[in-house]
Amino acid sequence: MEILKSIFTNWFPTVLTAAFFFGIYQLAKWLLDRQIKGHTDRGLIRSIILFLIVFIGLVSIILAIPMSESQKGSITSLIGIVLSAVLGLSSTTFIGNALAGIALRLRKSFKPGDFITVNDIFGRVTEQGLFHTEIQTIDRDLTTLPNMTLATNSVKVTRSSGTFISVDCSLGYDVNRLKIEEALLKAARDCGLVEPFVHILSLGDFSIVYRVHGLLKDVKSIVSAKSRLTGSVIDALHSAGIEIVSPNFMNQKQVGDTVFIPKKYRTKDKEVLKENTPENLIFDKAEEAEGLEKRKELLAEVENKIKNEKAQLKEVKDDTVKKKLEEKLKSTEELKAKIEDRIETKVNELDKKN
Repeated sequence: MEILKSIFTNWFPTVLTAAFFFGIYQLAKWLLDRQIKGHTDRGLIRSIILFLIVFIGLVSIILAIPMSESQKGSITSLIGIVLSAVLGLSSTTFIGNALAGIALRLRKSFKPGDFITVNDIFGRVTEQGLFHTEIQTIDRDLTTLPNMTLATNSVKVTRSSGTFISVDCSLGYDVNRLKIEEALLKAARDCGLVEPFVHILSLGDFSIVYRVHGLLKDVKSIVSAKSRLTGSVIDALHSAGIEIVSPNFMNQKQVGDTVFIPKKYRTKDKEVLKENTPENLIFDKAEEAEGLEKRKELLAEVENKIKNEKAQLKEVKDDTVKKKLEEKLKSTEELKAKIEDRIETKVNELDKKN
């Protein structure tokens, strides 16, 4: 009996400490699952907080174990050495990426769904985390870039309001440049671009390099739009009677030789006639990420609306008006719950998508 009493007396503080931190862990987990729902980096923030609770709990339990002060000091010193070594080895990239992620968020240079180019990598942003940014490239694959890479390199962001796309072509000196510019401008207009213009880039030994630009307002179709512009340039130049062949070949051609412009061709194949728009398939995850980001923005607006309605409700004294405001507030809160459920569903779908 005395032995059991001694064991209970010695180990009671340890058991009580373990029970206390287990309760704290479960309560924090429940609160985080409710409060962080639908917000960016919710899983990361949740993991960090829960990790800190577990770490502090383990240290507290070790200190509560019945042992001599020298043994406790040795164990805590060992934990401190291991923790310092881990932080020392990983802090450069870990903290650097975290600080870069915070800086990118504060700058708000881009968001999920935007087209960006970094170090010749082009794609749409699918996820913007604290430590990394994920983009979906034109081959539909996902590329993860550390936030330090984005913070230390130039990032080209395609504006959602529209961007200029261009195509280069080199043509011989035997064709008047005004005729070429007229054909190139027509090509840009024919494929739906606005405000087109032509630059003469260089005068080579055998040819002149032209570049036609045009403003594309629907940036989501940028991949297929560049292809359409190239095809439209070919058609416009051929329609104007301008050959597109190697400049060397053109200069070697004898006077009176055949003009190398293909005859017009009408295809009956519906697949060829169908407009080529592969962006929905290429950037499927990015498209969903953009939709998720818009829902989060809508959720923020609804939360702000609820806050304003609650403030109005406190100031109103008339019962009739107060009742109407309560009904309005209830409806807004139901809308908030629906948006949160949709966000949660989309987040789970994106997590499963590879």
